[in-house]
Amino acid sequence: MAQVWQKWRWDGLGLSIAGLCLLHCLITTFLLAILASAGGALLNPMIHEVGLVLAILLGVLALGKGFRAHGLFLPAFVGALGIGMMGGALTLPHGAMEIAWTVIGVVLLGIGHLLNHRARV
Repeated sequence: MAQVWQKWRWDGLGLSIAGLCLLHCLITTFLLAILASAGGALLNPMIHEVGLVLAILLGVLALGKGFRAHGLFLPAFVGALGIGMMGGALTLPHGAMEIAWTVIGVVLLGIGHLLNHRARV
């Protein structure tokens, strides 16, 4: 069990947070369509800014550690592209384009973590 935790520790945490971010985006979109009054709390810019900071910190930690372990650029590149798209989405007005850029960025970051984990196995 300790060996599994050692292999998945940072990438697993990164994938988990990416999944939570994806759920947040999809649930927010759903709630906005159904319950317009819930949009104010869920669209608070602080949620997105804190989420992006966490994504950056965990991405740098997990993908950087993976790069040092296996020396492959692709996982870090895909993850960085995802983080960049998520950051770029923060500059867009709330709406379909912001959601699309964020979801694509989160998926790319998740793929980067998955590639990183597979490269270390």
